[in-house]
Amino acid sequence: MKIILYSLFFLTIAIGSVSAQGKNDPDAKKLLDAVTTKFKTYKSVQAKFTLKIESAAGKILGSKSGTLYMKGIKYRISITGQEIYSDGTTTSTYDASSKELTVTKVDPTANTLTPQKIFADDSYDKEFLYKLNDDKVVAGKTLQEVELTPLDKTKTFFKVVIDVDKATKTIVSTKIFEKTGERYTYSVSNMNTTTPIADDVFVFDEKKYPGTDVVDLR
Repeated sequence: MKIILYSLFFLTIAIGSVSAQGKNDPDAKKLLDAVTTKFKTYKSVQAKFTLKIESAAGKILGSKSGTLYMKGIKYRISITGQEIYSDGTTTSTYDASSKELTVTKVDPTANTLTPQKIFADDSYDKEFLYKLNDDKVVAGKTLQEVELTPLDKTKTFFKVVIDVDKATKTIVSTKIFEKTGERYTYSVSNMNTTTPIADDVFVFDEKKYPGTDVVDLR
């Protein structure tokens, strides 16, 4: 699940088939630039989300809901049975079932998908191929769909489809296609970009979780 969450939102972005010449779609670039530019104006973000897990055949394998907090390079993901805290220096992942906390050092060069890379990273221009698909209407909203495919074929995923609200230029959902066949869809709702978030929100407080077994991998 840790790998799944890092792939969320939490996310680098990826995409599917592009033109035979491998050229990027200028309209997709314009949309992605607009999304990242707007997101970078937010000092903090708090959003509710749902995670749906599907098999390659489209069978629902499970679903969970959670909350995402972001502030600069810091983030926190709270989902059923698990908490991930990242203060920009270390990442702490707490598993409630085992009462185990795994602490690792943040590696900016790693291929890990983080919330910042999903919402506000403009490196897609160097790392991915992308194209803009046809608009679609979902729940009364017109959505623009972007497909991205990683140039680095060693990544664990081969495609990501991102739905963007055409009116607000904000990400509504991100669907990650793993090479193992699973598909993870993160749908965002109730995004709050005006309420300040304290720094301690992104730090695991061991006092609140007595009996925690800490595995320090730094």
